[in-house]
Amino acid sequence: MKIVSWNVNGIRAMVKKDFFESIHILNPDILCLQETKAQNREVEKALSQMKDYYQYYNSANKKGYSGTAVLSKSKSLSLINDMSIVEHDAEGRIQCAEYEGFYLINVYVPNSGQQLDRLQYRKQWDSDFLSYLKELEKTMPVIVCGDFNVAHRAIDLKNDKSNYNKTAGYTQVEIDGMDNFIKAGFVDAFRYFYPEKITYTFWSYRFKSRERNTGWRIDYFLVSKSLIEKIKDVSIYSDVFGSDHCPVSLEITL
Repeated sequence: MKIVSWNVNGIRAMVKKDFFESIHILNPDILCLQETKAQNREVEKALSQMKDYYQYYNSANKKGYSGTAVLSKSKSLSLINDMSIVEHDAEGRIQCAEYEGFYLINVYVPNSGQQLDRLQYRKQWDSDFLSYLKELEKTMPVIVCGDFNVAHRAIDLKNDKSNYNKTAGYTQVEIDGMDNFIKAGFVDAFRYFYPEKITYTFWSYRFKSRERNTGWRIDYFLVSKSLIEKIKDVSIYSDVFGSDHCPVSLEITL
């Protein structure tokens, strides 16, 4: 099974580019999208030609903001949006799809804001999301994919010293949040296979960042330890364009 995760930064704009061609080449069994920036009907319309996939959407209450979608060649046994915490459930950030033997969680973690004005909210969100995952894990192993909006270590961003505790995505609060996921038993699948590899999944549209490869690795697959031996590879497709993020894939034998 091949699972692809991609922050598309606006699905309606994305489908006017090479999105469908890229997906055809990647050929995922399950595709998890973040930051669709559209209401459910608008996402459905944008993806209407993807007829080989069952489609599930979770849009934010606020129009043109956040939002997630799961597309799956096989029908999920169940799919539940959000984590049932009122203050977190208005932005379309979580989908939990149940498959035989595991839960797949598609997540778009909140950004802490340019002025770090949402940093305390982010801290609470990380804590509540971890509790949510551990509760799911009591039933079945978990695969979590998406945009976590944090570079975990210095290796995960180009300019670590100039960004540390100044820029959203690389504050100690956010780093601690990711540490807590790892300490709780979730494995950063890419780092498991490639502990020293320098590669990124996000580049700002500003300052020719992608051209210069001034990037960040903020898109992850976190998996329950019990699944790690079944994972064959994790790939980052930095040569696939269309968004300020690139797709990431995980291949697993079940």
